[in-house]
Amino acid sequence: MLVAASRPSARARLEAVVGASRALRLVAGPADAPLARRLLTLRPDVVLLDLEGGGLDALLAGLPPAAGAALIVMTDSPRRVRTDLAIGGLVRAVLPRDATSSEILVAIDAVVAGLVVLHPDALAPASGSRARREMMPAPVAADPAQPLTAREIEVLGMLAEGLGNKTIAARLGISTHTAKFHVASILAKLGAGSRTEAVTMGMRRGLVVI
Repeated sequence: MLVAASRPSARARLEAVVGASRALRLVAGPADAPLARRLLTLRPDVVLLDLEGGGLDALLAGLPPAAGAALIVMTDSPRRVRTDLAIGGLVRAVLPRDATSSEILVAIDAVVAGLVVLHPDALAPASGSRARREMMPAPVAADPAQPLTAREIEVLGMLAEGLGNKTIAARLGISTHTAKFHVASILAKLGAGSRTEAVTMGMRRGLVVI
């Protein structure tokens, strides 16, 4: 994984977030080298990009088609990042620049799993307290080529019991953010628009027994 930011302080903060995760491997290169050159040289799977001052269209236009990395864009104006660029393109997640470490790590996990993540700030004006904001992966079509994992089937069974993320996390001994990730992955793989719909589809497929 590569971190790219124009300001050293921003880059240091994001590298610290990524470095704190044992599941991620941070690659480095000359910080002043063009992003396109670093992508071709280092070949990261994911790039965490602190986009200061906008200019996403120009940046993407300068990237070679062979770059192949999924971009997680952090910006002061998430709503200005066109969602059509995020869907099916290089940009796979859009977060505000003040996103928490937990939000960043959840977004990385989701992108690695093949999901698209759009923070609510990228979809509508912010309202209410930050404590009520949650990242929500954009709905995607069901992919029968990606069956649910054993853990996801276990989580789906708990959804059928009506359990919330905190209870699921406590029962499985995982973090709430990881529980949210499992739920998001289940919805994406089943092509469900809600937890109730996911349970219904799971029952039809014999994944859930009531």
